[in-house]
Amino acid sequence: MAHQHDSSTYYVPEQSKLPLITAFAMFLTVYGLGSWFNNVDGGPFLFAAGFLIMAGVMFSWFSQVIRENLAGLNNAQLKRSYVWGMGWFIFSEVMFFAAFFGALFYVRVLALPELGAGNNSELLWGGFKSEWPLMTTPDMAVRGEGATHVGPEGNMSNPGVGGWLSWLPFWNTAILLTSSFTVHFAHTAIKKDDKKKFNIWLGLTVLLGIAFLILQVEEYIHAYQDLGLTLSSGIYGATFFMLTGFHGAHVTMGTFMLLVMFLRSTLKGHFNHKDCFGFEAASWYWHFVDVVWLGLFIFVYILS
Repeated sequence: MAHQHDSSTYYVPEQSKLPLITAFAMFLTVYGLGSWFNNVDGGPFLFAAGFLIMAGVMFSWFSQVIRENLAGLNNAQLKRSYVWGMGWFIFSEVMFFAAFFGALFYVRVLALPELGAGNNSELLWGGFKSEWPLMTTPDMAVRGEGATHVGPEGNMSNPGVGGWLSWLPFWNTAILLTSSFTVHFAHTAIKKDDKKKFNIWLGLTVLLGIAFLILQVEEYIHAYQDLGLTLSSGIYGATFFMLTGFHGAHVTMGTFMLLVMFLRSTLKGHFNHKDCFGFEAASWYWHFVDVVWLGLFIFVYILS
């Protein structure tokens, strides 16, 4: 291992093409996803290609950062920049979800009451009711599908406390809340240099993340096949799948991050109480994901 650089020296890596490749991969991913949703040929292929390129870039980039840290190139000043970088990244994610929660607030608290008040029938369809969840679209109303396309059980609303034991969102909430404790216990263990407990608690957190994703897939299958709830089911369907879908994507990324930290610890022997920022950054992200889910559980499920 190389000697630690002087604290006054800020390590600057060599020029890299990875940022440009990242931008290209993000373009392919977003363009491919948009094409896929609009049934454009090649959409799924472009999305998969962008995703795989992004995965390769992340593996290469993070591996380089790990090698630099093991070589002693990361001094105190550079490590502070990592902390600020992760902090700003999580802040950007907060703003991302704030936009979607803001859209849900606007629709439910402002738009629906305004449309339902007074004489706005010329803007809407006959029989419109200002109620939530609103799953009928204007096209469905024109075709007379409002009453048959989606039944009264065609949403994921709160069934009441008595029905929570058979309600998937309740179990997903219990899983994520538990995982927040297990990742905290892992953090406490590594601060005490107890690698055995660290690996156990971190491994449990990864398993809980995987369990959450499995249940969310099951929830989506139930919504599509049994309830007829899709992205096309009015503003409720759109907001439901956008909010829960993006959160699921973040849980997937967080689970992968924690899995990488688990493999680094068990296979490579990385991390100790003085050098564990990679795990700490992943744990901060995981707590953020947990908090977002609590917001979803309250405003998307409980108050629907």
